[in-house]
Amino acid sequence: MLIAIDGPAGAGKSTVARGLAAELGFTYLDSGAMYRCVGLLSIEHPGAEPGELARGARIELPRGEGGRPGAVVLAGRDVTAAIRTPEVSEAASAVAADAAVREALVSVQRELIAGGDWVAEGRDIGTVVAPDADLKIFLTADPAERARRRAAELGADERSVLAEQALRDERDSAREHSPLRAAPGAVLIDSTGLSGEQVIARIAALARRAPGPS
Repeated sequence: MLIAIDGPAGAGKSTVARGLAAELGFTYLDSGAMYRCVGLLSIEHPGAEPGELARGARIELPRGEGGRPGAVVLAGRDVTAAIRTPEVSEAASAVAADAAVREALVSVQRELIAGGDWVAEGRDIGTVVAPDADLKIFLTADPAERARRRAAELGADERSVLAEQALRDERDSAREHSPLRAAPGAVLIDSTGLSGEQVIARIAALARRAPGPS
């Protein structure tokens, strides 16, 4: 079974997807980590063609203990913390608009989720990577709530995060290739005022009622 969770930054996708995978015993795919890796490479190799960086990137997303996500490994080095900085977030959003980058990473993502039970999260899982997913979720939240969560996570100024978030939302939604939008048939869940546990429980209930792969 494949569950696709899409939505804007700060909606709680990563927290919910990790928790849902653990709840159901599925494998978790953080597609955003892959774009962050390419974003990191673009910072480290200024002037390089993003598509070339994506095609040459050696990204590993091994499973940790108990099926939990392990470290993000790029070319043999642990970049789990390095790819979560605001600078890399901006770079990741920029390279994600590149058609060649998306083509390279989408191909890898499709290979990963071709078999087994997965919870995959990102911004185009249900629309591009896996439009035939058994359950598609579009997870969102009020912009102020999303910024508050992100600021708390980063220890950053909430107003600055809100301003940066607005720019990123516009870029993700307006980009020519794989714009951020709810997939046809996706269940819309607004996580404003809900805990991660409540969202996980809601999606888990939907998954248990879903017919599964045909």
